[in-house]
Amino acid sequence: MQQLSNEDRVMLYTNLKHLENAAEFRQVVIDYEHVVVICGRMGPMCIPVYRIAEELEKEYSHVKFFDMEFDNPESKVIQSIPEVMGFAGIPFTIYYRNGLVVKATSGIQSKEQIITILEHELAQTVSI
Repeated sequence: MQQLSNEDRVMLYTNLKHLENAAEFRQVVIDYEHVVVICGRMGPMCIPVYRIAEELEKEYSHVKFFDMEFDNPESKVIQSIPEVMGFAGIPFTIYYRNGLVVKATSGIQSKEQIITILEHELAQTVSI
């Protein structure tokens, strides 16, 4: 399989923050309490998930949303996570709380499905 050069690699044209390499990926998972990473392409199964994440980013300000290009060799850091190793469809959407995977999904998701996961797995706690 021929690897793509940086010039040939397709970028993700989303308004999400982009992760370019494994080090950046590891750092955001450590730095933020609630993280969602969507690993995919600019294709019909992925674009709707990116758009939903862009919308929800405003409502769920305590969650940091990122994307990573699936065909980037650096995305192996995501593709090797045990929770996604059996996935066949993209995008891979991984939800982290305190550095740990709490949920992972594959393929297209509806806004309602994503909201359910966010509410269940990454709910913001309020101190009284």
